[in-house]
Amino acid sequence: MGVGFIIDPADVDESVIGDESAVEYVARVSALKAQRIADRHHDAVVLAADTTVDLDGRIMAKPIDANDAVEMLMSLSDRWHRTHTGVVVCRGAQVWSQVVTTDVRFVRVTPEAARWYVDGGEPLDKAGAYAVQGTGGVFVAEISGSVSNVVGLPLAETAELLRCAGVVVAGS
Repeated sequence: MGVGFIIDPADVDESVIGDESAVEYVARVSALKAQRIADRHHDAVVLAADTTVDLDGRIMAKPIDANDAVEMLMSLSDRWHRTHTGVVVCRGAQVWSQVVTTDVRFVRVTPEAARWYVDGGEPLDKAGAYAVQGTGGVFVAEISGSVSNVVGLPLAETAELLRCAGVVVAGS
């Protein structure tokens, strides 16, 4: 987007609280991340985001291990699911936020294909246990909505939030 930045991990508790929905979850966690970083960088424009996969209301964050990753991929097999990303931009006391949702349909995934993919290591730190921008893209048959959202940061919506905070974004 033509914007300089530094990376400063927020290190917040990403546990689901009670029966919060996937949309509520990513909105809350991205806001926590933004606040944590804003507390350390008072004069900065802060951008924070959090992404999760939602299968029929079940929040699928990052897998806890390889077996969990295989289970996630098998549950997504031949089905539609949603990817939600909460994006928060703050500058001082001003906060702009949005949750972006994209519908994704998987092909039928065999247990052998899921194990092969997981053994490559790519899905172990990804919500829903896949990376559409990597090898995991072979499982994605169809996307309705923002492709960059499925990657983990919806670029068009993020650019608009940054513009609201006074940041000059490429193409503005």
